Amino acid sequence: MRPVSRWIDEHAATAPDKPAIIFEGERISYAELAERIDICAASLNAHFSIKRGDRVAYLGLNSPQFLILFFACARLGAIFLPLNWRLAVPEHQYILEDASPRLCVYEEDFQQGANALGEALETCRFVSADDGTLADPARPEDGDFSDDSEDNWENTPLLLVYTSGTTGHPKGAVLSQGAIYWNALNSLHMHDMSADDRILTVLPMFHVGGLNIQTTPALFCGATVDLHRRFSPPATLSAFQETRPTLVVLVPATISALLSDPHWTTTDLASLRAVATGSSVVPIPLIEAFHERGVPVLQVYGSTETCPITIYLKSADAMTHVGSTGKPGLHCRAKVINDHGEDLGPNQSGEILVSGRNIMMGYWQNPEGSAQCLKDGWLSTGDVGYVDENGFFHVNDRKKDVIISGGENIYPAELELVLSDMPGIRQAAVVGRDDPIWGQVPVAVVVPDIEATFTREDILNHFNDRLARFKHPKDVVFLDRLPTNAMGKVQKFAVRELIRNGPKD
Repeated sequence: MRPVSRWIDEHAATAPDKPAIIFEGERISYAELAERIDICAASLNAHFSIKRGDRVAYLGLNSPQFLILFFACARLGAIFLPLNWRLAVPEHQYILEDASPRLCVYEEDFQQGANALGEALETCRFVSADDGTLADPARPEDGDFSDDSEDNWENTPLLLVYTSGTTGHPKGAVLSQGAIYWNALNSLHMHDMSADDRILTVLPMFHVGGLNIQTTPALFCGATVDLHRRFSPPATLSAFQETRPTLVVLVPATISALLSDPHWTTTDLASLRAVATGSSVVPIPLIEAFHERGVPVLQVYGSTETCPITIYLKSADAMTHVGSTGKPGLHCRAKVINDHGEDLGPNQSGEILVSGRNIMMGYWQNPEGSAQCLKDGWLSTGDVGYVDENGFFHVNDRKKDVIISGGENIYPAELELVLSDMPGIRQAAVVGRDDPIWGQVPVAVVVPDIEATFTREDILNHFNDRLARFKHPKDVVFLDRLPTNAMGKVQKFAVRELIRNGPKD
């Protein structure tokens, strides 16, 4: 068992000069990374009184500072809270009010939002990542800031990641140090990852996919992480050819963007051993585009609540089981049940349940929400799928009311909450519509009052500064009424059918 707080120190002792992170031309060795983590942990404790159980938020793009704070929190037994920088200020404010962090570190590009949040949140200190405080080597007076002596490290919360929910408000999934550890072991098995690998990280690390599918596992095993501030098709294709990564994680939207780049067909992909992908049902043509270039695509299934690795394909199966998300991970279990909780046989569709030590401890300060999805050691995923006769899992659809657009989860309840406070709307629903680029996009379906005079643009503009841009409806459809059941509840499946095929006469 290897506590997360010691991963970097161990590699610093055995391979001090090996590059741990390469970022915008800077090469940070394992020895240098260990020293920066040590200084950051001491500074968090000395200057901000961060201790075991305290939350430390981060608002910024991918950077070494993100990972340094993550491991510094592990040293202190504190909880790291990465914020989705794409969210609007009101969304950030809700999360910070719910999590009550003692400190929020932000990049200068987000200073305007940080200033607004600082005025609204009196108990949280906001500090720029560039002001030097976190690099101050000052130590607390007693010289003991580390939580390494804590015996129960595996059950110590480390990562708090918020995911939107069906109620319209996000929930914080609490992931322990043990969950991060067991997830890393699953990743090593999934990718056959070793210290010889070079990982290209282009997805945002505020998501568990960008952080934990390959990045933290790479640092667990002593590999090198080539870290990009954010995804860019030209920069990613250039990295394939120039820095020669062996592994990368991409979601369907980023794969589609790469395939649309004029340099896709001429880019040398010879260094890539595999591409991992997931977050939604992956269109087969996107998979085949890499397979045609000799690069296996490893589908992985999971969620924020699972760290995320639970079910995955390995390279040996990737090209012969296209469309499957694989088998349960080395340290996971999975099954499919019907509505009565009974296990289903091969090729019978039902809800997917998963279990393992990588599963979240629960939702932050939300025992009711935790109890609804965690029962008898199993997590109810809300996803519908089946297991074929060879034991490979296939995901059919989301049981939960969720739209997956460009790898981001969008819950209609959030958008419907915004529509509910717009005068003149009698009824409203939000559903997903298929999109060739993003997979799906949200569409607002509105029944206006008779006296209402607003336009499509008025409704779209109503979302400005309320929700992140990627969540905004891309279209508005006006109806005289929404389809409902006998109890008056809107039938979302019927609304989706109307959007897909148009209203029937």
